[in-house]
Amino acid sequence: MVSPRAASGCGDSGSPFSEIIELNVGGQVYVTRHKTLIAVPDSLLWNMFSKKSPKELARDSKGRFFLDRDGFLFRYILDYLRDLNLVLPDYFPEKSRLQREADFFLLRDLAKRLSPRVSKDNSISEEIIQSDTEDGAQCCSSSGEPLRALSASGAMRSPSLDSRKSGYITVGYRGSYTIGRDIQTDAKFRRVARITVCGKTSLAKEVFGETLNESRDPDRPPERYTSRYYLKYNFLEQAFDKLTEAGFHMVACSSTGTCAYTSNDPNEDKIWTSYTEYVFCRE
Repeated sequence: MVSPRAASGCGDSGSPFSEIIELNVGGQVYVTRHKTLIAVPDSLLWNMFSKKSPKELARDSKGRFFLDRDGFLFRYILDYLRDLNLVLPDYFPEKSRLQREADFFLLRDLAKRLSPRVSKDNSISEEIIQSDTEDGAQCCSSSGEPLRALSASGAMRSPSLDSRKSGYITVGYRGSYTIGRDIQTDAKFRRVARITVCGKTSLAKEVFGETLNESRDPDRPPERYTSRYYLKYNFLEQAFDKLTEAGFHMVACSSTGTCAYTSNDPNEDKIWTSYTEYVFCRE
């Protein structure tokens, strides 16, 4: 028997799939049209939703079709399938991972657009950059137009090195735990509720990409500062890894804590609440 989620109508003539399809991609739920999923012939999704029956596809506990892939990056896969155009946000650091997803879904044209350009001297570049002041003044052609910045070996300098801006990013979290009468044996830790991100908008987006939740400050210009962003995960080590990969290092940290009783009885459990901030710098 076909699930109601996949049989509320037929998408294409003779198709066992409904016109509207719900997907669970790595825990992220998407709702789209059947014709969108089969927009690119011979792609993985085309094979799944045109060559197979609903009974052959994996589902989650709520009947959605399940794909064990990156749920955040799938939004760009789906956007591409809608009109076969690729539009990425500014300061998008996940191109290589998105290319891997495009390869997995057999979207060859999308993967080709995402692949870095390789010049004749085998140097990789995605844009023209200017040289640093340490390397001398900007070179110009006879017409006055700027030339591409070259390294000592003559190869184009990597934009991943030269285009990085210096600055500070502060990440903070609020945690709490309860200590009972027997101290260690009764300690009950609560997970970190939210990791906040403070700093320049462009730096925050560069470092954390799609793992950054901008819902509390969605229209902040790139060169403005914000203290309202937070991360979509609750692991500090994951945030530290992201910052380290982007060239940041920790320069300071601070923490405050308060203690309260759950009741007026001093023998009852104590609840400790702390707020900690870590300051990272990239020079």
